Amino acid sequence: MSDDPNTTDPAQPDQTVSEPLSRAIGERYLTYALSTIMHRALPDARDGLKPVHRRILYAMRELRLSPTGAFRKSAKITGDVMGNYHPHGDAAIYDAMARLAQPFAMRYPLVDGQGNYGNIDGDGPAASRYTEARLTATAEALMEGLAENAVDFRPNYDGTLEEPVVLPAAFPNLLCNGASGIAVGMATNVPPHNLHEVIDACLHLIKSPDARDETLVSIIPGPDFPTGGVLVESRETIAEAYRTGRGSLRLRARWSVEDLGRGIWQIVVTEIPYQVQKSKLIERLAELIQLKKVPILADVRDESAEDVRIVLEPRARNVDPDQLMGALFRVSDLEVRFGMNMNVLIDGRVPKVCSLKEVLRAFLDHRREVLVRRSNHRLEKIAARLEVLEGYMIAFLNLDRVIEIIRHEDDPKSVLMAEFRLTEVQVEAILNMRLRALRKLEEIELRTEHGKLTEERAGLVAMLADPAAQWGRIAQELRETRGKFGKSAPGGQRRTEIGEAGETAEIDMDSMIEREPITVILSKMGWIRAMKGHQPLDAEVKFKDGDGPFMALHAETTDKLMLFAGNGRFYTLPANNLPGGRGMGEPVRLMIDLPNDAPVIAMFPWREGARYLVASKAGDGFVVPAGDILAQTRAGKQVLNGEAVLCRPVSGDHVAVVGENRKLLVFALSELPEMGRGKGVRLQKYKDGGLSDAICITLAEGLRWQESGGRTRTEPDLTPWLGKRAGTGYMAPRGFPRDNRFN
Repeated sequence: MSDDPNTTDPAQPDQTVSEPLSRAIGERYLTYALSTIMHRALPDARDGLKPVHRRILYAMRELRLSPTGAFRKSAKITGDVMGNYHPHGDAAIYDAMARLAQPFAMRYPLVDGQGNYGNIDGDGPAASRYTEARLTATAEALMEGLAENAVDFRPNYDGTLEEPVVLPAAFPNLLCNGASGIAVGMATNVPPHNLHEVIDACLHLIKSPDARDETLVSIIPGPDFPTGGVLVESRETIAEAYRTGRGSLRLRARWSVEDLGRGIWQIVVTEIPYQVQKSKLIERLAELIQLKKVPILADVRDESAEDVRIVLEPRARNVDPDQLMGALFRVSDLEVRFGMNMNVLIDGRVPKVCSLKEVLRAFLDHRREVLVRRSNHRLEKIAARLEVLEGYMIAFLNLDRVIEIIRHEDDPKSVLMAEFRLTEVQVEAILNMRLRALRKLEEIELRTEHGKLTEERAGLVAMLADPAAQWGRIAQELRETRGKFGKSAPGGQRRTEIGEAGETAEIDMDSMIEREPITVILSKMGWIRAMKGHQPLDAEVKFKDGDGPFMALHAETTDKLMLFAGNGRFYTLPANNLPGGRGMGEPVRLMIDLPNDAPVIAMFPWREGARYLVASKAGDGFVVPAGDILAQTRAGKQVLNGEAVLCRPVSGDHVAVVGENRKLLVFALSELPEMGRGKGVRLQKYKDGGLSDAICITLAEGLRWQESGGRTRTEPDLTPWLGKRAGTGYMAPRGFPRDNRFN
């Protein structure tokens, strides 16, 4: 037995092996990652297919489901794929096959589906027992040459059958149909393109192997999505995306204005962006109308039948159609961004983010290898046939002797081989020859066939010896494919229009909101609502049991409502998005990411040019301009560091500060710094306790506060409390409120 504790003894099969957890997990996860990258998520640059798609097409070929043949049940196809080549779930296989048949997902569908294969609304296909399928002509073109040793084969998962490693691919399927997938630590997203343009680029690359990226982009101006649309990106952006293999491309719906007469019009959307579900798009547009996010949009209707037809009605005749669509492009999926990431497997092994030129080069190199292999296979077939034909011709020249040997010799095979120096293959062919083949005409046909095959062999040998001739043959095959599936074929014309970037101006959404007065009410428990009109702030309003009034203010629907919380953050709420006043409102913490332990300190409408005094419990504070408190996200904007206790509008020339110790200090406003964020400076010094309240005042007008009885009291002379910032101050004047609040 070995002394090494990590080695196993064959005589003891149950012995365990110890190894570090990090190494064990690392090795196993690396194996999983490589399997995901190579065998599941990333397509091969040569045929543009993932293993599951390749196996589906090959299994359908084995079932002889040609484009002109009969359909077969999808369940039968799925079962064959799962049982013979792809040992995974039948649902995953059927979903992959269904996508190959969807004309709104594939630019050039590879499966001809019969039955319900889903729709652009996002509905899934019917069960596999209800649908049928067969191959399309484009799929057949991808597999042309499989029987001619064009590609390598490998054993299937159980070693009982063989499957192709890659398909011969008569056209660049990766670019024509695109691909998407998420692997371990990497992803891919290749948009579909127009086959005619892609083959034109291949032909140019054959003619000029050092072609510049700009030239290729002039041939392929951009993606060609099956659902059409308008690509609104600059030529420079598209060229850069193709040069690097990565980029973000804006795709918009195609729309037009339909005149209804008498000055009435409506917008009709006839093409929506790629991979956008029409039903969800309609729901989003209806939500925008309900929430009045785009007030100039009155109604949306889906009048689609076979084609897409979405009708958008404006609220008034004088609305600018471009302005309306510009607003909808910003807030709905009528405009999307397609993140191009051409991360593919080179030679089926190495993942790499490729440029357009590299993808085309990988395909052309594959086609050259396929051509060489098919030519060599054909040469072998010709050689075998010529050998037989030469034997036939010897037999015809010595026909009487051959017949005599066959009739009288006990072992005619060996005698023929010895007398006429024939090979075993030739003798077997002669012995198997039918009597009616002995006529004179047959000899002439043999000599004609021998001559043609000899000429074909010479042409193939010359081509294999000349790279230029090889590229010429590849170009000829590509032209033939372009003729079958290019612009002249049904559906071969470009569908996606290449538009101009920035053709629709940016729209100020706030200018579209109808300006109406509202009264905003915030309860103690944090429920907020907006009542129509400017109601009295002390009017009786219903609240939930255990709740009551906390804050109320007058605003307008065009305002941005600012909330300042105890965590020192400012939160922004558009006033037009607040719930109506018919109910109890909604919790404000559902609209913004306000922690439960952070109370609302202040609420006010944002005003440009305003300034605010913010201070913490410790007595530190500063002045912040209004431009620095607007928050763009639900998380708010951090302004004051520390536990915040107040936010007051800045006015006048002095600041009055009172602590929990009832000491009052008045100092010049100019002593406070103006900052966008920070801790601030000390307002008042405390031995015990902290800041209670602060307010901005005009020194000449004195200090006013409201007594408990509702009477307003004024302290005109504040000289005893004047001092420098960060002083302790003196006791507040007689009658100052017991809660240490100015108002």
